[in-house]
Amino acid sequence: MEKTDPAPSTLGEGNADGSDRLEFLAAHGGPFFELQRRLNLLHEKSLCTGRRILLFVTIAWVVPLLLTLPTLGSDSPTFWAYLSDPGPWSRFLVGIAAFVAAEQAVETGLRRKLGQFLRAPMIPPESQDQAGVALRKALRRRDSAFAELGCLVLAAISAALAFATFNQLPATSWAATVTAEGPRLTIAGWWCALVSIPLFIFLFTRGIWRHLVWAELLRSVARIKLRLVSTHPDGKGGLAFLGEYPNAYLLFVFGISCGMAAAVSRHQMQAGISAATLTTIMAGWLVVVLAFFAYPLSAFSKPLTQLKDRTLLTLSARATIQQRAVERKWIGTNVAAPDAKEAEQAIDPVDLTKPYEQTRKLSSMLVNRSTLLPVAAAALVPFAIAGATKLPYKEVFSVLKKLLLI
Repeated sequence: MEKTDPAPSTLGEGNADGSDRLEFLAAHGGPFFELQRRLNLLHEKSLCTGRRILLFVTIAWVVPLLLTLPTLGSDSPTFWAYLSDPGPWSRFLVGIAAFVAAEQAVETGLRRKLGQFLRAPMIPPESQDQAGVALRKALRRRDSAFAELGCLVLAAISAALAFATFNQLPATSWAATVTAEGPRLTIAGWWCALVSIPLFIFLFTRGIWRHLVWAELLRSVARIKLRLVSTHPDGKGGLAFLGEYPNAYLLFVFGISCGMAAAVSRHQMQAGISAATLTTIMAGWLVVVLAFFAYPLSAFSKPLTQLKDRTLLTLSARATIQQRAVERKWIGTNVAAPDAKEAEQAIDPVDLTKPYEQTRKLSSMLVNRSTLLPVAAAALVPFAIAGATKLPYKEVFSVLKKLLLI
């Protein structure tokens, strides 16, 4: 059923879809959410996270395990091969569980951050219409059937790639049996290629898309007039709370990293990997993760820089007037360019030293190491664990420590 946009109204009045509360429910909306709701897997007011984790993990990880059970009585049982393979564990068990669990954490975290704009309040009346337009645009993108269709297409492509990969295995495994005619997929291999891997990729790409929608919403908010103040105690003009939003994605990043670390672990078991190569992989992945979250936050650097510059100029001008008045009080006249008319002006004796120093310390960057440390750890720990299976653990965790403290 096609949705129509709600009529514009004042933010804070509270429409049912949240468009007038400046509320972005990242896990709601879209065909997949509606399908789960109709299947009674979740509700409008409850994501039923535990139930869905159990279901999706059963579909993706437990079913292939059960499909290997009949081989226990054969000469080459694949049951133990499946259990010893880090790929299914990291992607179908940990990864999918992390993606589903992340939905609640992301939705709660983003909801609180966006709501702070109204609680402060940071959006003046003349900017509320613009904020409402930006929010409704974001909600349309979040609910887009075309976006989720694109996620399905990518999931289908991943299935084809998995099929091709399994058909090129050099030796018999749980996924394929190598015969004289060539590799032949097992039932468990078929299930993973057609169900488990596409489910992992779909949840991953859907989460990425929704973060991009959130990123564009933040960048739109950054372009409207906001009630920023240079002397705010957070040192970010009142926007420091936004810099903490990436930590809502901790589980999501952990799930992605587990899937990628499994590939590193597999390569390490087959061909080996040096500490230098592992360091390069971890550093590159950390840069990607930080850039992923820095993109929406970077939009606020311009208004914060403008706020700092304008406030410093204004305070400097006021300080000049006040200090010249103090000079006249001390010595009876101004040493430089004395003016009788200037001496007649009434000056409010307010000390501007502290606000000037506070403004000078204002940072235009909402991203910093301390706020991103948890999500950075979630990105790197799976790689460190994978590396420690073959490399000296002290060397691996030394690399981890250095990357986290950069």
